[in-house]
Amino acid sequence: MTRHLLFNLGRSVLVLFVVTFIVFALMYGDGYGIAYSVLGLTATPEAVEAKVVALGLDRPLLTQFGDWLGGAFTGDLGRSFYTGQSVSEALSTRVPVTLSVVIPTLVLTAVISVLLGVTAAVRGGVVDRVVQVISVGGTAVPSFIVAIALVFTFAIRWRFFPATGYTKLSDSPTAWLASVALPMVALLIGAVASAAQQFRTAVLDTIGRDYVRTLRARGVRESNIIFGHVLRNAAAPGLTVISLTVFGLLGGAVFIEQVFVLPGMGQLANMSAQISDVPMVMGTVLVMVLIVLVVNFTTDLAINLLNPKARTR
Repeated sequence: MTRHLLFNLGRSVLVLFVVTFIVFALMYGDGYGIAYSVLGLTATPEAVEAKVVALGLDRPLLTQFGDWLGGAFTGDLGRSFYTGQSVSEALSTRVPVTLSVVIPTLVLTAVISVLLGVTAAVRGGVVDRVVQVISVGGTAVPSFIVAIALVFTFAIRWRFFPATGYTKLSDSPTAWLASVALPMVALLIGAVASAAQQFRTAVLDTIGRDYVRTLRARGVRESNIIFGHVLRNAAAPGLTVISLTVFGLLGGAVFIEQVFVLPGMGQLANMSAQISDVPMVMGTVLVMVLIVLVVNFTTDLAINLLNPKARTR
């Protein structure tokens, strides 16, 4: 198990390096294009040349990436090309906002998906069909459409929640919950829809195996079979889907934060991409990749703890 986890840790570091280099090469590959974006299309060639030199974009790409990577290890991700603000400083205020929406949504997704998936697989019949309809519907409707519907219904028409804005948890837990409730629901619907279906399939596959029939023949209680044996063996595919859900949550946060005007990482990435603020884009990409890799590694650890077969790999 330890060897397997160390291998996954090394693989995660390699993925982080490769992804950041590819994004860096795409973003910094055209130094003159960046200079024109900063100065405007009416800038003179002399001004553009001077800006390229001032930003260090005239150096070899590998040299630029090495400097950026060295700064990233020390927490220095550079400064905005437009405002001069430190990227690390900007992210320090934006990341907590995004995580305060994504992390609770991920936890709720895991809990609700397990409950719906197990119930649908064990009960079958009408319950199973209802869960499948919910899964198809939740997957088909984009999260930003759900978000707009939630705003019109629960913020504008009934005024149960604020339509926009964000309150820090440290300022007021109640106001914080009200400000993130609708964004969480908007992301939760699609995430639960896909994960619940995967848990249902995994549980159905496990229930039909020989050892489950043997346990039932020996008179073991059904609840003990489901939660003590079936769910543990079905955890691997279900948890894998949960970890992959992080991609969707972070991607959805880009749109959700625009709808609810949340000052999070997704909003920062969107604004930075529109004005070609390359250091800010690179900073948000780095943080998002780190979040995904940490969740994937944690998921792999949970699978090894829950499923004894995984420990022997």
